[in-house]
This record gives sequence, C-alpha cells and structure tokens, in this order.
Amino acid sequence: MSDNKFQLPRGTQDIYGEDISYWQKMEEIIRKQCNLYGYKEIRTPIFEHTEVFLGENDSSDMVNKEMYNFKDGGNRDLTLRPEGTKGVIRAFVEHKMYGYPDMPVKLFYMGPMFRYDRPQKGRYRQFNQLGIEAIGAKSPLLDVETIALGYAIVKEMGINNLVILINSLGDNESRRNYREALKQHFKPHLNDLCADCKRRYQQNPLRILDCKVDKNHPSLAQAPKCRDYLNKESQQYFDTVIKGLDDLNIPYEIDDRLVRGLDYYTNTVYEAVPKDEKGQQATVFGGGQYDGLVESFGGGMLAGVGFGLGMERLLDLAKEQNKITVEEEKIDVYVISLGEVDTYSSKITELLRNNGIRTEMDYQKRSLKAQFKSADRYKAKVIVIVGENEYSNNIVQIKDTTSKTQENVKYEKLVEKIKSII
Repeated sequence: MSDNKFQLPRGTQDIYGEDISYWQKMEEIIRKQCNLYGYKEIRTPIFEHTEVFLGENDSSDMVNKEMYNFKDGGNRDLTLRPEGTKGVIRAFVEHKMYGYPDMPVKLFYMGPMFRYDRPQKGRYRQFNQLGIEAIGAKSPLLDVETIALGYAIVKEMGINNLVILINSLGDNESRRNYREALKQHFKPHLNDLCADCKRRYQQNPLRILDCKVDKNHPSLAQAPKCRDYLNKESQQYFDTVIKGLDDLNIPYEIDDRLVRGLDYYTNTVYEAVPKDEKGQQATVFGGGQYDGLVESFGGGMLAGVGFGLGMERLLDLAKEQNKITVEEEKIDVYVISLGEVDTYSSKITELLRNNGIRTEMDYQKRSLKAQFKSADRYKAKVIVIVGENEYSNNIVQIKDTTSKTQENVKYEKLVEKIKSII
C-alpha cells in the first residue's frame, strides 16, 4: 500500500479547528456586505457540462491547461468548475432571469473551484472563491459598484493597503482595432516568445501582455497601449469609471498591461492588490465587464460585470497583518457524571441544549479529576455535577466557575438558575 494513499491530494487542504472560526467570520463579513449592496446568493453545481467553460478561440490557460475534465457513466463530458461566472450565466439564462422586471440581477456565490495549477503559498488546486455578478445592465456606475463592494469586504477584514489596478479593453470595435495593432507589433518578435504566446498570437494577442514567462521581454514593454485605441464611447465610459473611483476615494492605478486571464472581458478590467506586492501573484480580487457572455449562452445582448475573490488569499493576508481575530470557543455548561447516572446526565444535557445553553458532557465514565480537567479545557462557565444521590432526589449540584460558589438546585429550576449565571 502506498504511504500516500490516505493523505491529502496535492494542492488541497483540510480546514478544521480554530481555522474554521476564521473562515466563518470571513463568510459572515462577506454575507453582510453583499446584503448591504443588494446581492442575493446563488448556488450552482461544482461540475458542469464541459462546453459551459469552453469559448470560441479561448486562449486562457484555464481552458487550455488547468481544467479537471471527466466522463460520467453516460459518457457525458463534464468539468469541475474552474471559475464561477460561466456557471452563473448558464443558470441566469436557463432559469430566464433575464425576464425579471428589475435589472441588473445581482448575485453572489461562495464555494470551491478547481484548477490544475502549480500549488504554492495561498494557491491551491481546490480553492474557495467569492464571486459577484451583476447581470442585465451596462453602466460605468455598476462597474464602480462591484469594485466598491470588493473594497468594502477587504476593508471590513481589516486590510487597508489595497490598490485597484484598472484598465479598459474597450468595446468590440476598440478591442478589434487593438488586437490588430498588437499582432502587427508582436509579429517581428514571434520567434522570441514562449510557446503559449505563439498560440495566443493567433487566438487572442491581448493575452501576450499577461505572459508570466516573457514578462520582461522588451517587446512587452514597448507594446501599444489599449487606451490609445479606445473609440470615443469607450473612452467616455472609462473616464466615468475613473471619476466614480475618485468620488469614492478608492485608490487606483491605471495599468496599461492589465488584461485579466479570461477571454470574455470587455471595457473595464481590474485587479485589487496590496500596495507593497504589485507585480507579484498577489491579486486579492479581480474582474471586469463582459458584454457578449450572456448572448453566447443564448440569453440575448445583455451585459454583465463581476469579480472573483480568492478567499484563501484574503484570509492569509488578514492573518499576516494581524487584522482578524476570533473569539475563543467556549461552552456554557459541562455536565460531570458520578456513578450509574448516564441517562440522567444525558437528560440534563439535552434539557439545557433545548433551552439554548451550549452544553457538553462526559461520555466515557472517567474519573472526577479527568472530567474537571475537561470542563476547564472547555472553559465552561458552569459545571453541573450529577451523582446517584442527586439522581435519587431529582436535584443537581452546580458550580459557578467565576465566583467559585456551589449549590444544589432542583431539576425543574435548573434552566432558570443557569441562565441567571451565564
């Protein structure tokens, strides 16, 4: 038997113990902020038909290298979701949400995503992502709102050193003109580029700007800027987005090489990174607008905008900066059993729990000393002691661990007494 048979697969993690408390606090913050901004939760399957994630001429590494694909018992091609947007768009169209009277439809989701990526600190093959999607309306103010929501979540986690890197890819006309300019620019340098960039040159030359292998190649630094190819409408749109960020005092920098890693973006694209980690793989959240995605799923010409936030990345950042704390797990009552009173102890434990009192008990008939040690480790506010004498007289002993006082209490008065202490 292999030594690794019963160990975690590479690029995954178990979340347990104190870490669960941190995750629950982060999820609570996310839900609170999403609710304030009017975003409703949606839950989609963790696997979809493979074609959901495939796009015409899609040059992204996610599609070409990183997807977990498999066939089910019916020989259908399925894929573990590598990102959340396309599954949500599929659901939006399938359930005819485009018929809702009020647009946009504003949705959020949290859950695991899967990419066959090189594991490293903060990056996993199964990772958790918050996604925000506002579908069915096109407005620079909506682009700003999604950035503001992501920024609010990160600030609520105690992180204040974030900057938004932002760019505009323009509308379809602007993007088409820019693609041609990039092809002309990179054509003399093709032999110097990596194999992936040679493929991107044919499919989507914008993705060459996002290359991690050739990022220091002179041809990238000298590449034309997308903003120089924006038509009047696209430039005005981007100017309004920038003014919106200024009005909200959200720090940003225009990054002419920012294109994002997925091919469906148009107009606004952005990434949020810590100010001291720019240029590294340090994105906390990132996204942008997508004009043609809903139509590609059969839902008509509807725009959308959204972002994905790496939950592991956000939590790691908050911990590194000592910006997040959780309350120590405590219980209200620990029930100690002495003698053959197991069923009475169990009855008391259930009575207290049914009245909203967090209660633990001993299950192993251990010594009195061992049970008191457990009560101390649990940091119980009250200890209930049940022996055969207490059972016979329908009473219990209770000890207030703060005042160190101890008294007998009748069974029917137990809940009232304990609530007066805790």
